[in-house]
Amino acid sequence: MQRICVIGGSRYFGKLLVTRLQTAGHQVTVINRGSTQPPAGVEHLVVDRNDEAALTAALGSRTFDVVVDQVCYTPVHAAIAARAFAGRTRRYVMTSTIEVYDPATAALPSTPTGTPVPEDTVDPATWQVPMDLPWHDDAYLEAHYAEGKRQAEAVFTQESAFAFASVRSAHVLGGGAQEFTGRLTYYAERITRGEEIHVHAHALPTVFIHYEELADLLLWAATEDFTGPLNACSDGPLDVRDVATIVAAQAGRTPVYRTVPTGGQASPFSFDRHYAMSNARAKELGFTFSRTTDWLPGAVAEALATEPPTA
Repeated sequence: MQRICVIGGSRYFGKLLVTRLQTAGHQVTVINRGSTQPPAGVEHLVVDRNDEAALTAALGSRTFDVVVDQVCYTPVHAAIAARAFAGRTRRYVMTSTIEVYDPATAALPSTPTGTPVPEDTVDPATWQVPMDLPWHDDAYLEAHYAEGKRQAEAVFTQESAFAFASVRSAHVLGGGAQEFTGRLTYYAERITRGEEIHVHAHALPTVFIHYEELADLLLWAATEDFTGPLNACSDGPLDVRDVATIVAAQAGRTPVYRTVPTGGQASPFSFDRHYAMSNARAKELGFTFSRTTDWLPGAVAEALATEPPTA
């Protein structure tokens, strides 16, 4: 049994992670702002992680073997946590994102198209962190989501007093109504109604992970001892037409496509640039991934089942 703190853990794969940590016999503490109660038997600290004084006071004399941070979006978040948990944990795992590799959001080393992108493409040990950017502005944060994650990883890597690992998640799908991004529902709706899917002329593949698999990986990462970034994605990249074809097969429809002009706005998962991740490092460390095509039809069926009936 380990003492594990989860920051966030109130919805989707974070909520599932809390349940699985508890089922595995760990002593779990959840920190969030109180919108959702954790399961019975899980300690709940209601506090805003942005308020350093309140966070420090809420933690009191508690110590943990591991902290899993589900809601760290900026270097400001990371700096507060690095100070608050210094001396209180030996290991810290942050949920990050595939978007750190998006070449549209930063000048990054190029990876040949079709070659899975490795973790060292974005090295948090050397990433610059200008702390005076307006991270408290919601509009700025939304527009700079990928950079916020990159800089958060950099703060923990460069400044923290504990072992640090980041899990860079692929696009997360599954869970029906729980899937708060709504991207799979978007396809279920449009294809069921015969509406167009907007695609790039040469759409490139990306990678995905089922929300249950991501919860499993985070549970595994919490109890391992690796450090540094780790890519998390199921085997088998898919492009937007692959996704639409699987949705259409489940819905009994034929997808309708419209090609957008260069620079135009396309549907989710249509990409005109390459940043599909490699999961080789996680496999070398001992984690076994599923294949995307094994679980995606079931996830689509869940999305279709949550749809209101069509006229």
